[in-house]
Amino acid sequence: MTPLTRTEPIWEFRELLFPRDSDREETRQLLTDKADRGRWELDQTRIFRDGRKKVRLRRKVYRVVSAL
Repeated sequence: MTPLTRTEPIWEFRELLFPRDSDREETRQLLTDKADRGRWELDQTRIFRDGRKKVRLRRKVYRVVSAL
């Protein structure tokens, strides 16, 4: 399969960890900034029993294909 016919997107992932005492509004603001400025979107959220939060963000990777 050549790169020009590839149909499934390629994703880049980033994981963020928040301590249990993190403020909900600060967390929301940080995730909003990441989405607005870096084109990240929410992929997965996990809240552990001890209150820690793990958030996985993703964004598409755009490959430049030479025209030659």
